[in-house]
Amino acid sequence: MTLPSVKEWTPGPGEIKPEVKAAAVRAVQGLLIQSGTPSEVEVIDAQYGGILSDSASVLVVCRQYMLARGNLITGGTTVDVRLTRSGRTWRVTAMHPARPGAPAKTLTAAARQVLANDRISLPPASAADVRSGTIHDTVLTAMLQLAKTYRIGISVIRSGHPLDVFGTTRPSDHPRGRAFDTWQINGRAVVDPATPRALITSYMHAAASTGSYNVGGPHQLAGPTYFSDNTHHDHIHAGYRT
Repeated sequence: MTLPSVKEWTPGPGEIKPEVKAAAVRAVQGLLIQSGTPSEVEVIDAQYGGILSDSASVLVVCRQYMLARGNLITGGTTVDVRLTRSGRTWRVTAMHPARPGAPAKTLTAAARQVLANDRISLPPASAADVRSGTIHDTVLTAMLQLAKTYRIGISVIRSGHPLDVFGTTRPSDHPRGRAFDTWQINGRAVVDPATPRALITSYMHAAASTGSYNVGGPHQLAGPTYFSDNTHHDHIHAGYRT
């Protein structure tokens, strides 16, 4: 039994402050690779939980492979990496791995359908969120509705996200199971400048049509439902009131 080869994550041309994400990814790889245990860490995505002039949150979404007693074990997590800037250098100050919770004894039909839907790609922590039964059905049914038109890559649902909207004391919808972030649409990364703007904006409109009151992304659309900022240049956020 051998470890699978994984592609090294590197920041692409569309990144804002790529050095911040690179520092966060290095820190997480150092955290997850255990001394004496053969392992590989695959970074699925590195997404901003928030980016300000002198501080940042980077959500490093990982899959991990380990060899133990000849068996290949697959797992993974999402780590909220906090960084601060001193001069031109960004320094990691804290790392908060996701805590999805134990699997629920019973799941709603929507949760079971999301887990079984091959048009919805869930990283390990997000899949565990759904299995924990802590995600509102409004979020799950929105994903299912979007998946009828798009193949969607989810980055973060609940665990691994900052408790408050970064840089504020306002509670985020994510820890309450009322939001999800999309980093990839139809195999195209939201942050990639080559991804058609029309694909991104159509997805943002589609997210709003599922009942989201708060849709953020790299492009500012007309109407109070939509917002855009540096934090959301690399993903699309959809939040729900219930």
